[in-house]
Amino acid sequence: MRPLFKRSAMALAVGMAITVGTLAGAPAYAKVDGDKIILGSAISLTGKYSQEGKNARDGYDLAVKMINDKGGVTVAGKVYKLEIAYYDDESTPARTAQLLERLINQDGIKYVLGPYSSGTTKAAAPVTEKYKIPMVEAEGASRSLFSQGYRYMFAALSTSEQYLASAIALAAEVAVKNGKKASDVKVAMAFENDPFSLDVRAGVLEEMKKFGMTAVIDDKLPRDLSDMTATMTKVKALKPDMLVVSGHTKGATTAGRQLNEMNIAVPLVAFTHCESADLVDKFKKGADGILCPTQWAETLSYKDPVFGSASDYNALFLKTYKDYDTVPYQAAQGSAAVLIWADAFKRAQGFDTEKLRDTLASTDLETFYGHIKFGPAGNNIAKPMVLRQIQAGKYNVVAPSKWASHKLDYPRMAGGGTMKQASK
Repeated sequence: MRPLFKRSAMALAVGMAITVGTLAGAPAYAKVDGDKIILGSAISLTGKYSQEGKNARDGYDLAVKMINDKGGVTVAGKVYKLEIAYYDDESTPARTAQLLERLINQDGIKYVLGPYSSGTTKAAAPVTEKYKIPMVEAEGASRSLFSQGYRYMFAALSTSEQYLASAIALAAEVAVKNGKKASDVKVAMAFENDPFSLDVRAGVLEEMKKFGMTAVIDDKLPRDLSDMTATMTKVKALKPDMLVVSGHTKGATTAGRQLNEMNIAVPLVAFTHCESADLVDKFKKGADGILCPTQWAETLSYKDPVFGSASDYNALFLKTYKDYDTVPYQAAQGSAAVLIWADAFKRAQGFDTEKLRDTLASTDLETFYGHIKFGPAGNNIAKPMVLRQIQAGKYNVVAPSKWASHKLDYPRMAGGGTMKQASK
């Protein structure tokens, strides 16, 4: 069986090793232990989504450290520090559900942080719902999660159908600017067959329908995500105006590699999970011009009392975790989820799970990650997605125009870079 990982705020602060105990012999955790409020999470530390799981966990841990360093959480006149108990769900939904059962029934956890991915969150939600345990999740974006009538699940992030819809809207804007009709735009699509990516696809199709656009390629990616040659061959032959891909970290890596290897020029290219795939480090100039949807960016004008501004969070994260060049949005939204829990404890002034559920439902919170306010289904209805473009190795916000820090570089050339960059 996989071990339980417990990473305290002190361990993060001084760089100590993660405390590891066997699952069978791990200590039982109460919902509140002395002066500690213990949150629990089954998250992907190994398996298909291990990088994204690490991103989320690092975000969780940084928020715990910052909240504790600033005095913790005061409930009914007593100061509490936060701590998180982790299990590794191995990127497997069935394992997520099993480990949440253990966290709740054997470890006594009453307050849950979500796993990574929509698939594992779909497995987690029925468990927390069954036991009436509130869960704040930050990594499950599938809109289908919010059509099941769950009362105990609350999501910090924007839902998945929004991820690449903004790229389609941008393509329409570019077409009109260049004297064409939005309906002239030909789109190539390639999506992983998982809940998140299929929702991304649905959002893309809905946005395309608004503009009368045509999909010239609509492919499902192979299960292992290691080879997209079939799709890329079609892209090279059909010459679409835009290519959109959603296949998590591995899919973005494969798409970026094969675009360059096959010397394919597509004027607009948009991938999910650019930061997790570390496209800039992997492909250098070959990553330039790629559009990347993000839940958060350091240039946005968001701020809160714990982290300060979005820019402050960005600097702190990169200083704390030396293995990152860019802050992945999974980390930022993970930190936001912990802020939501801290705010709920303060406002509820108690630990009753039902009262905390109702308190979470009434959240109206400004954070470095954006505004958090939940709709009746538990989804965040207050924060937009933004679109960044890799420009000379930097991730710059180019859409929507309200939040843009840079202008779009267009069109993207074979081998990376754009016509604008080449003319400089």
